[in-house]
Parts: sequence; structure tokens; C-alpha cells
Amino acid sequence: MIIEINKDIEKYQESVAMGLTAKQLVYSILALGSGCLIVFLLYEKIGLTFSCYVAVPIVAPIALCGFYSYNGMGFREVFMRYMRSIFRNKTLVFKSSGYREMISEIKAKEEAEKRTEVRKTKEEHRRMRREKRRDAVSRIIKKSIRKNGKKRKGKSE
Repeated sequence: MIIEINKDIEKYQESVAMGLTAKQLVYSILALGSGCLIVFLLYEKIGLTFSCYVAVPIVAPIALCGFYSYNGMGFREVFMRYMRSIFRNKTLVFKSSGYREMISEIKAKEEAEKRTEVRKTKEEHRRMRREKRRDAVSRIIKKSIRKNGKKRKGKSE
């Protein structure tokens, strides 16, 4: 014997008729009835196509009330929260405190960083000059040693 159980037990829905829950069944009957009533009332005056166009914006919210849910909220609650967020929310205004002080601190930090960079580059140039001088002096000394060494060898032979 095999009994099928939904993997997510919290989302289990008991069906009343045709796989629909009681809430879905009631709202689908209301949507269907209101749509038919609107079409029958407007059919002779504006025609079938336009009466269907009039009925859809009225029927859709009724059907959504029965079938739509978001984070455990029904369509009405989601719609009301959405409308409140659009029309009731206050505009958020940024009021800075200490903006000028903050800007002056940022500028001071940037200037200090520039100074340290300039010092580092100057020190690097000084170090390079010293190394060049040492290299030049060592080359001169090596040349003089070679010359002196050759002269001495020539004299002793």
C-alpha cells in the first residue's frame, strides 16, 4: 500500500472539489459569477469583446483573492501593504550633521597621504643617488686599482 504525502507538510491543502480548497472554490465561483453578470449586462450595449475587456479588471482581483498568496499573506493584504508603501510612506530626507567637519577630515587625511608619498619618493631618489655615487666611486676605485696593478707588474718585471 502506497500513501503519498507532500514533502512539505506545512503547504498541504485539503481539497474540497476539483482539487480546490474551500477558499479557492468560493472565490472562483464569485469571479465566474461576476464576470458572467458583467458580460450579460453589457453585451447588448457595447458588444461581446468590449464587455469582456470591462469584466477582466473586475474579475481578476476577485480570483486573485482566492488563489494568490505571498509569504503567508493573501492577495488583499499584499495589495493593501503595497498601496500603503506607495501612498502613505513619508519621504526620506538626508540631514547631515558634521558634514563640513567630515569633509575637512577627509581632505586632511588626503593631504597627509600625499605628503607621505612625496617624502617616500624623495627618499627613494636620495637613496638612488647615493647608490649611483657609490657605484661610480667603486668603479673609479676599481679602475685605479687595475691601472696601479698593471703599472706595478710592469715595473717589477
